[in-house]
Amino acid sequence: MGLIKIFSGEEILAVSLKERLEEAAIEVVIRNNNQANVLPSISTPKAVELFIQEVNFGKANPIIEEFRLSI
Repeated sequence: MGLIKIFSGEEILAVSLKERLEEAAIEVVIRNNNQANVLPSISTPKAVELFIQEVNFGKANPIIEEFRLSI
């Protein structure tokens, strides 16, 4: 089993979803490719991505769907 991407978007939304999943005891991996600290003149932030273990998808899916309907 591996990781599956469950979200890609703005950092503030990613953090909110991550917190909801962690409250349900689902471990979340966050990937932020924003290079703003390395190259401050570049102002094109990339999407933050969230991943979970594939085996946790059944438990996480209702939380993800509720989150998506709320935004």
